[in-house]
Amino acid sequence: MITRVFVFLILNFSALGLGAWLMGEGPTSVWYNGLQKAPWTPPGWVFGAAWTLIMICFSFYMMFAHNASSQTKTLLMLYAIQWILNVVWNPVFFNFHMVNLGLIIIVLLTLLVACIFWFNFSTIKDASWLIVPYLLWLVIATSLNAYVCLKN
Repeated sequence: MITRVFVFLILNFSALGLGAWLMGEGPTSVWYNGLQKAPWTPPGWVFGAAWTLIMICFSFYMMFAHNASSQTKTLLMLYAIQWILNVVWNPVFFNFHMVNLGLIIIVLLTLLVACIFWFNFSTIKDASWLIVPYLLWLVIATSLNAYVCLKN
């Protein structure tokens, strides 16, 4: 069990690292700073703190889900798609400035994480709370992306 949580920690934090690397200057870029952003956009440090907490919780969630699942191939396939969408959003939004495509990606990511939650809820009821921070953050991030789409 401990080995699985470490594997998911490595995978999740590598997604964060790769995403950060792919976004380049990201939130410090001239382009991003010139956008009209939602009034509820948190300060930059909140993103790092939130993603750190989210990925720790999600790693434990995935460990419990993987241990309890009778359909581990499906679970791991959904996880892999989630991982890819999470990483891909960064360059699409920050480097390519494709905010509409970014919105589609983040909506798909949010729906996929909700499906992972739903898919596993009956088998890991109490541990399901560990994925809630991820879902809440994705809802906030989706609203921030949508605001950028509407106002710019």
